[in-house]
Amino acid sequence: MTGYFKTTDIDRRRPRRNADADSALHRRTFLKLSVGAGAGLVLGVASGASPVLSTAAVAADGPAAFNPFVRITPDNRVIVVVKHLDKGQGAATGLATLVADELDAAWAQVTTEFAPADAKLYANLFFGTMGTGGSTAMANSWAQYRQAGATARAMIVAAAAEAWKVPAAEIRIEQGVVKAGQRSATLGELATAAARTAVPASVPPKAPKDWTYIGKAFPRVDAVAKTTGRPIFTQDVRLDGMVTAVIARPPRFGATVKSFDDAKARAVKGVLGVVQVPQGVAVIASGTWPAIKGREALSVTWDESKAETRGTPELVAEYRKLADAPGTVARNGGDWADRMKAAKTVLEAEYVFPFLAHAAMEPMNAVVQVKGDRATLWTGSQLPNVDQAVIGGILGIKPENVSVETLWAGGSFGRRAVPNSDYVADAAAVANAWGKSDPVKLVWTREDDTQGGYYRPLVLHKVKVGLDDAGRIVAWRHTIVGQSILIGTPFEAVMVKDGIDPTVVEGVADTPYAIPGLHVELHQPKLPVPPLWWRSVGHTHTAYVMETMIDEVAKAAGKDALAYRLELLSGAPRQAAVLRLAAEKAGWGTPAPAGIMRGIAVHESFRTHVAQVAEVRFVRGKPKVERVVCAVDCGVPINPDNIRSQIEGGIGYGLGAVMKGKITLKAGAVEQSNFDGYDVLRIDEMPAVEVHIVASTADPTGVGEPGVPPVGPAVANAIAGLTGKRVRELPVADGLKSV
Repeated sequence: MTGYFKTTDIDRRRPRRNADADSALHRRTFLKLSVGAGAGLVLGVASGASPVLSTAAVAADGPAAFNPFVRITPDNRVIVVVKHLDKGQGAATGLATLVADELDAAWAQVTTEFAPADAKLYANLFFGTMGTGGSTAMANSWAQYRQAGATARAMIVAAAAEAWKVPAAEIRIEQGVVKAGQRSATLGELATAAARTAVPASVPPKAPKDWTYIGKAFPRVDAVAKTTGRPIFTQDVRLDGMVTAVIARPPRFGATVKSFDDAKARAVKGVLGVVQVPQGVAVIASGTWPAIKGREALSVTWDESKAETRGTPELVAEYRKLADAPGTVARNGGDWADRMKAAKTVLEAEYVFPFLAHAAMEPMNAVVQVKGDRATLWTGSQLPNVDQAVIGGILGIKPENVSVETLWAGGSFGRRAVPNSDYVADAAAVANAWGKSDPVKLVWTREDDTQGGYYRPLVLHKVKVGLDDAGRIVAWRHTIVGQSILIGTPFEAVMVKDGIDPTVVEGVADTPYAIPGLHVELHQPKLPVPPLWWRSVGHTHTAYVMETMIDEVAKAAGKDALAYRLELLSGAPRQAAVLRLAAEKAGWGTPAPAGIMRGIAVHESFRTHVAQVAEVRFVRGKPKVERVVCAVDCGVPINPDNIRSQIEGGIGYGLGAVMKGKITLKAGAVEQSNFDGYDVLRIDEMPAVEVHIVASTADPTGVGEPGVPPVGPAVANAIAGLTGKRVRELPVADGLKSV
């Protein structure tokens, strides 16, 4: 990434655009790009790899490019071009693994670079545009990157055969060394000649028996940088002439700037300017600290005539009223009403889930530099093509004139995949208002991120289940009340069908349980509070409801929780298999240690099946999770160690949210501001975790998100076994108080 540590800037002033015009143009340009990009989201799973380039290229004194994904340098480095943002989930390592295996490279010679913003070459095959999310990185790249590596290998072999005048069948490659009889050469020594050979039309990838790296654990490509503190994140960026900006945002969602007085702010040492932008009022300074101090000295009067003024209790009360009214039908249960009337036993429950913050380790930030009709963005970009369009719209330039330098990101959990690129738009708006060619680093503080959006929505579920005299389910009515993430965005036109946002009902309307008379209705209230996908999206709440409710039904039927689930999963063999495996490894059916109760849960999300058994005890009156045993079926396990890490991280992330997480509103304002109020799981609260990976030959599926949904219900089911109380309001501490 050129210019990362140092650049020379030319101070050329540009005409300053009107902020309202910026915002309107931003919206129009983004809509044009995103509707087209969004259409790709519903095309379904790609069946194979996209074509690699039909020609390779050799740069003077540079790496030989065999296709968009593989480059080999004269000094024998294999560069894998990574089309997905790595935000801690290991995407770069996974993609490098696929290429290294097919190329027969030595792992020590493999390095990675993030791809430029070019949807023609680097689109997510499931999205139709560049993007990282939905646990799709490995799934959509599995065939594509293996083909890229296999093609490069075939070209290396062809070049060696030509140079050594031997049949290609006699050439082998071992740990990056090309051999034929007594002859040998490195990949780097042959790369230039190889890149000039004809690109083969089709090269079959290796058979599983020949894999060297796939299915084995080895160090991640980012391990050294992250353990030695090498600057790789956006906050590390230092450019010549760079200024830093923070924005004073309204305390209530929907409010706008009425007026402001910047006299005291400008008097702060290091403050260079104060400008109004669509998002609020920006303070520009020589560094982060003077920018923050300048913002503290700023006086802003807000117009709150259209702002949210309700608190969480008022919103929950309104949600309850909606839940009692007929909603949009997401799944038609046929004669469910008659079935319910005939039921011998009826169970009813209401669940309330709070707003949740993403709380990524690295808050939102971006660097934008504008020079004439071109701009450069440095950030951990999750949707590079969308970021291009947003910046182009704000600056009035073509999206293709916006270069995106994707950097490593310190977490996201969905926060960086915003349909309107909010924090990138912040940086572009400030750079535009500033009107200079100085690079502008826009920084969100932890307080900005916690109080300024976006959130996993507040959700309420109301469930009614009817059983016959044998304890079998005869009817299940399920009502969900929650904001749509998609409605009001460019993705609505292509992803919302018959008024139903699938991200709200996923995990309920499409449950693998064979439930007769399953009837699902949905209400999607509109609030000024901005919603967004949060790690595992709708499954964060639907899995909790389904798995705690199934547990309660099993108890009412007088049956074992595991056995009852297996009866309902006769048509879902992979789900049943992980359930059996987790139960076996946890010792389900055998006595638990004194004072401990086990709870079980299973859920499918992002085509990955995960079952978990949680062991819980009470310590000083509070539940403590001692152990979680997990079984996961994610298809071919590309790197088992990374899979374990992601599942462990998902369990910790999900457990923190279930036990502690909540964002609450008071008179429309967020009450939490930092980790003292929005508490996350601490290291001494992390349970022992065992991860058991199912051996599989199926194509890989996601692991970044599927570990999150089952942990909450598994813990809640254990708590119910210990206390007899069902936790139906989260976090758990609040739920235990309400029963």
